[in-house]
Amino acid sequence: MDMAKEKACCTVTGATGRCNVEAIISLDERGQMVLPKDLRTKAGINPGDKLAVVSWEKEGTVCCIMLIHTDQLSDPVKTVVGPMLKEAL
Repeated sequence: MDMAKEKACCTVTGATGRCNVEAIISLDERGQMVLPKDLRTKAGINPGDKLAVVSWEKEGTVCCIMLIHTDQLSDPVKTVVGPMLKEAL
């Protein structure tokens, strides 16, 4: 097995979706980051929108962080993230 894939946190691909590296961003000295405008536009993120921060932990370390529009959380978070987790397992 490929060692990079074995260590990777998110390796989900398939007919229902895929993970993409959209940008490489940095944190400033206050721990803040900026999402690039083209990504905000593509994701429909507008000023004043609220996003839930969801983390994925593997072997005691947070390795993935997702942002989900809070309007998508009307049902439990698992209905949004569940299909991705099902494919990963």
